[in-house]
Amino acid sequence: MGLKTHGTMAVDWEQRIDFDRLRRQRLQRAKDLLKKSEMGALLCFDMNNVRYLTSTHIGTWAQDKANRFTLLPQNDEPILWDFGSAAKHHQLNCPWLGERSRPGISMLRGTMSPEHGRAEDVAKKIRIELEIRGLHKEPVGIDIVELPVLFALQREGIRVIDGQELMSNARVIKTQDEISLLNTSAMMVDAAYDELYRAMKPGMRENEAVGLVSKVLYDLGSEYVEAVNAISGERCNPHPHVFSDRVLRPGDPVYYDILHSYMGYRTCYYRCFTIGYGSHAMVDAYKRCRDYLDAAIELIRPGRNTAEIAAVWPKAQDFGFPNEEAAFALQYGHGIGLAIWEKPVISRLVSLDHPQTLEPGMVFALETFWPSTDGWSAARIEEEIVVTPTGHEVITRFPAEELLVAGAHYFTVNGPLPTTRESEAPPSARVLDMIEASAKTERVGVSG
Repeated sequence: MGLKTHGTMAVDWEQRIDFDRLRRQRLQRAKDLLKKSEMGALLCFDMNNVRYLTSTHIGTWAQDKANRFTLLPQNDEPILWDFGSAAKHHQLNCPWLGERSRPGISMLRGTMSPEHGRAEDVAKKIRIELEIRGLHKEPVGIDIVELPVLFALQREGIRVIDGQELMSNARVIKTQDEISLLNTSAMMVDAAYDELYRAMKPGMRENEAVGLVSKVLYDLGSEYVEAVNAISGERCNPHPHVFSDRVLRPGDPVYYDILHSYMGYRTCYYRCFTIGYGSHAMVDAYKRCRDYLDAAIELIRPGRNTAEIAAVWPKAQDFGFPNEEAAFALQYGHGIGLAIWEKPVISRLVSLDHPQTLEPGMVFALETFWPSTDGWSAARIEEEIVVTPTGHEVITRFPAEELLVAGAHYFTVNGPLPTTRESEAPPSARVLDMIEASAKTERVGVSG
C-alpha cells in the first residue's frame, strides 16, 4: 500500500495533510484552466465548487440553497459572497480571503420572491467587479444558476456561458492532499462496516443499520453522512437506492452504500452480505459481480481509457434490462472528490463512444451489480481506486473478495449449520423414501 493512513488530527511531529497546499493547488488548477478559456471570469453557485475555489464551508444545511456564490476573475483572486455572519467569520478566520469575503444573499431557491430584488442585487455585484477589472464585455462562465439570476445578469449586459465543464475538468485530477483526504474518508467507512458486520442479525431493521453507521462515522469525525443505502431481501432486485424499515431475516442478502464526507471529500462504498447463511444462487451472483469488478480494476493504469473498462462489463440485456439507459449506474464508474459523482464517468451508456484516457491522480469508484437466478436477490459491490503513475491502488479495504455471512451462529446436533444453504432445504433420501412408501400404501388401499 503506497498511500499513508494518518489520524484525523494535525500534529507537529509528522507531515500529514497540508491544508495550505491543498488550498493553493486547488485554486491554481481552476485559474490555469480559466486562463486557457474564453471566459473573463467564472461565477460559481455550486457549494462544492465554492469550497474548491475559496476553501470555505458553512455546513451541509446550505448545500441545496444555491445562495452562496463566488467570482473568480481572470488573473485575480476569488471573491466570495456569503451569509452575513458567515462572511464576517471568514474575514476573521480565513486569511486567504480577507476582505474578499463579503455578505451577499441570492434567492434561496425561490424563497426570496422576485419583488425582493435579490436577483438584481447579485447581478449588480457581479457587474461592478467585472467593470473594475475591465472584464464586463467578456463571457462569464457559470456552473449552476437560478433562472431569475441568469436573466438579471443578462439585463446587466453580461454574456453567460457554460462554466460547469471547466470546474468539472479542474476537479478530475486530485492533488496529493485531496487523495489523502479521500483515503482518510474511506478508512472511516472501513470502521463503519466492521461495526455493522458485527451487529447484523435477524430482527435488525435497515434503518437501525443506517443509525449505527452514522454514529460510527460522526464519532470518527465525519462532517456529513450524505446517505447510507441499506437494501435487503427482496428489495435487492431491482435496486431501489433508498433504505426502509424492512427487518433482516435469516438467509437475506443485504447490501449497503455508505456516502459521507470528511473535510469535504466523499465516499461511495458498497458492500454485500448475507444474514446467517446464503443461497447457492446468491453465492453465484456474488462471484459474477466480483469478477466483473475485478476485471475492471485490473485494467486501471495510466494510458488506458474508460471504454476499455466499460467493455468488460455485461450489456444491459444480459441482466434483464432493455437498454443501457434503463440499466444506468448498475455497472458503473464515477469520479469521487468533493462530490460523490465527478469525472470520469465509466458506463456502457457513454464510454464506448466517448472514451476518456486515465491519468495519474484520478480517483474513482467502480460498482457492479448482478441479479441472482432466484429472481429477487442480487449482489452489489464497489471499490474506490486511485490511478497512480504506475498502475492503481484500491483504498476501500473492508474485505469483499468473497461473500461475507453476518450473524452466522446456528448450530445443529451435527455441528454448525452450513453458511451456504437454501432457506427451503431439498428433501433428504429418508423423506423421499417416506413419500414413496406412502404412495405404495395408498395404491394398495385403493386397489383392494
